[in-house]
Amino acid sequence: MEPYRFCPRCGAALEHLPMSGRLRHACVQDGCGFVHWDNPLPVLAAVVEYEGKLLLARNAAWPEKMFALVTGFMERDESPELGVARELKEETNLDTVSASLIGVYEFMRKNELIIAYHVRAEGEIRLSEELAEYRLVAPENMRIWNAGTGFAVADFLERRGLPVRFFDRATGLDIPDPRRPTDFSLVAASLQYGIDQK
Repeated sequence: MEPYRFCPRCGAALEHLPMSGRLRHACVQDGCGFVHWDNPLPVLAAVVEYEGKLLLARNAAWPEKMFALVTGFMERDESPELGVARELKEETNLDTVSASLIGVYEFMRKNELIIAYHVRAEGEIRLSEELAEYRLVAPENMRIWNAGTGFAVADFLERRGLPVRFFDRATGLDIPDPRRPTDFSLVAASLQYGIDQK
């Protein structure tokens, strides 16, 4: 999403000011005080277990061989568990039997925070207009994309003692596990004004 250029409250041009350890787009008009914090959006993702297999779906706007998890934005006044069940029902017609948290993952490229659940589902699959097709894959045969929701699939498989195989989407070749170790020294670096603060 492009940053705001003008204040949505008063219409004045926003300025790039240091606030809370980063540069922010802020309004300097007297009495306004608007700040565009540009916080990540919460996205819900479902590692759907259906009839012993994992369900992957292809968005109608995606290339033919690109499949991923069922995802969607969390809505106001719903819990993540109810939100992931709603998204699954809207996009596949499947009913959620259970939903358990796998983890929370960054997706910085789209400024999103992914909240991923293992969802056991039942019912008859009927795709919404958003989805072009689906695949059911045996968990032990999964090859995982190396970003965003792919890390949730990896954690899901690893916790069950199943093989974790990542692949590069550009080449299709298997790659080493790209999950990063926790490095909290990056926190200090991100608070410096010169790092990615356009």
